[in-house]
Amino acid sequence: MREVQVGNFVISNKHPLSLIAGPCQMESRDHTLMMAEKITDICKRLGVNLIYKSSFDKANRSSVHSKRGIGLEQSLPIFSEVKNTFNIPTLTDI
Repeated sequence: MREVQVGNFVISNKHPLSLIAGPCQMESRDHTLMMAEKITDICKRLGVNLIYKSSFDKANRSSVHSKRGIGLEQSLPIFSEVKNTFNIPTLTDI
């Protein structure tokens, strides 16, 4: 059986559930921190490990006029702040 170390927990079939969750698109620092706090609180209450996931650029929208996100340069410090503030790993797609 394979085990994967992610931050301060291990993911495998014999360990507690791990959840990858967050808003589809990073909209702003304030929104990101609010969502990370709420999701972290829920996961702590339930004993679920959390990996916070959000996208800095959603290019796969159905309309070229849809918002795509705040971009890589603005999002990197926010991902770092989420990681350090809530002591959780972060994930995005590239």
